[in-house]
Amino acid sequence: MNSEKKCEVLCSQTNKPVTLTVEQSRLVAERITEDYYVHLIADNLPVATRLELYSNRDGDDKKKEKDVQFEHGYRLGFTDVNKIYLHNHLSFILYYHREDLEEDQEHTYRVVRFEVIPQSIRLEDIKADEKSSCTLPEGTNSSPQEIDPTKENQLYFTYSVHWEESDIKWASRWDTYLTMSDVQIHWFSIINSVVVVFFLSGILSMIIIRTLRKDIANYNKEDDIEDTMEESGWKLVHGDVFRPPQYPMILSSLLGSGIQLFCMILIVIFVAMLGMLSPSSRGALMTTACFLFMFMGVFGGFSAGRLYRTLKGHRWKKGAFCTATLYPGVVFGICFVLNCFIWGKHSSGAVPFPTMVALLCMWFGISLPLVYLGYYFGFRKQPYDNPVRTNQIPRQIPEQRWYMNRFVGILMAGILPFGAMFIELFFIFSAIWENQFYYLFGFLFLVFIILVVSCSQISIVMVYFQLCAEDYRWWWRNFLVSGGSAFYVLVYAIFYFVNKLDIVEFIPSLLYFGYTALMVLSFWLLTGTIGFYAAYMFVRKIYAAVKID
Repeated sequence: MNSEKKCEVLCSQTNKPVTLTVEQSRLVAERITEDYYVHLIADNLPVATRLELYSNRDGDDKKKEKDVQFEHGYRLGFTDVNKIYLHNHLSFILYYHREDLEEDQEHTYRVVRFEVIPQSIRLEDIKADEKSSCTLPEGTNSSPQEIDPTKENQLYFTYSVHWEESDIKWASRWDTYLTMSDVQIHWFSIINSVVVVFFLSGILSMIIIRTLRKDIANYNKEDDIEDTMEESGWKLVHGDVFRPPQYPMILSSLLGSGIQLFCMILIVIFVAMLGMLSPSSRGALMTTACFLFMFMGVFGGFSAGRLYRTLKGHRWKKGAFCTATLYPGVVFGICFVLNCFIWGKHSSGAVPFPTMVALLCMWFGISLPLVYLGYYFGFRKQPYDNPVRTNQIPRQIPEQRWYMNRFVGILMAGILPFGAMFIELFFIFSAIWENQFYYLFGFLFLVFIILVVSCSQISIVMVYFQLCAEDYRWWWRNFLVSGGSAFYVLVYAIFYFVNKLDIVEFIPSLLYFGYTALMVLSFWLLTGTIGFYAAYMFVRKIYAAVKID
């Protein structure tokens, strides 16, 4: 602590330079051209490289303001005119804060920032002595250390440490990493989303409430018997609207998993927004999410069981098993396959086998019993109360117009919720794939609320149009259509891959699309569930308001 080091040599026996074999040189050169970063940690703080960007481009040089940003980690090296250079000298700058104490006590030091300035200095310019200390060349007249992938390379690895006192308190030492340069964009995105939602709500309330009032008033007028003879619209299908769909078990299982996801995401974002998941405890977010998903199995099971009972299902044990294994099984399968590829590459990013086994034990030891418990109570509870009876014979469905096609519905319904959260999605993507910190859970919470509202509204509109077209098979269709924004997320992920990332290798591309598939699937379940329950409540409300003989 607090001991300056001018220049120290690493990894070499008595001032002999390190020799990289041809194989090692080739690997290093390959890693540099693929833009690899190195991450170091001191006192639980990740290292950062300071980037100084000049904000106002025109005007005098003196007036230029420096805009300081931090890059997570440091680059392994750089390329210049087809030559490859390695950063072999690191200048560490550690900022510390002294605690104010009583007079006779010793000072305690706290590390509050960890920066690095990587340099490339060729072998001839570094003078090393017997005690493994060295002298660096003066000024900027030294050449960088080139790595030639076709032959052996000799070089020194050196470092220097400089300590600086800082006013930053220990409590706010993460602020430099989490300061976002574009908070305005976030506010802009939130305002944009809120406007979209208000616009939607306005249209929705005007159309639906006015039309519904008119509909219900017309349907309840008993004096115009001639008019009611030629009924049209949604009242016609009252005898079929609650007819159970095909595959009720799978539908209720997916909706149960959707409820489980919804509870998990809501709690995680809320807790993170209160600042309880600090980035200094790495992996806290993932761990919390996994545990919560397991424990939310009770709610998932309960809602699935009750819905399955409403849809006239009988085999509750099979239904509970399906709920507990369908979605988690797909997720686990994809993760396991991707992990096998990462193992094959001997990457440190692979999930260790014992962790996989532990997750399996949690899934079958915590989640499965909880889903069964919830399902049992949900199945025993009174089924949802449907306001109208279902006829014995299903009525014929008239031929539907082209825009009532399922895929057109997905495209139409997905665009508004996607538009409401599109900017936040960009930041989440860059946090996952571009080595950034994401710590704007306040914004994320607002966006999540907006997403829930817009999904519910669009789903109600879609189900209303469908019932007006006298098509009563709304259960599955509504679930698929409400999740339409997941289709746009997939399209955006492909666009992001092509435009923003330069991934050329097979396995990284496979990982990108594997994880994207998981995100899209989870997102579809989440939005589909929100939309389905909104539409179900809406359908029950409107049929309860009509007098039916």
